Amino acid sequence: MDDEESITQMAQEALTSFDYRVETQSDPEDALAMFRLNPGYFDVVITDMTMPKMTGTNLVEKLIKIRSDIPIILCTGYSSLIDEEKARQLEIAAYLMKPVSMLQITKTIRKLMERA
Repeated sequence: MDDEESITQMAQEALTSFDYRVETQSDPEDALAMFRLNPGYFDVVITDMTMPKMTGTNLVEKLIKIRSDIPIILCTGYSSLIDEEKARQLEIAAYLMKPVSMLQITKTIRKLMERA
């Protein structure tokens, strides 16, 4: 989930090359609606922090209310709204500072999947 479609497209292409099935959204409300339809379909959610309509932390809170065990990766540049400590309090599984490489994301996904 990122409001910049070029980022979601790049992430989808890269993660698909690692044999992950990827669903992307550029609107947080659409992402939430997709998740609500079938929360068990998703193994991990990756979201940006700064988006129109809804912040990443708002999205995280709503996702966790639907499915409390979903591992969430939050990617952000500098934000006064969140830091690593607040991310832990929100039960965000991984907090990554931008710029984030696809290698870093794939390693984080693998680590979260191994925990599950």
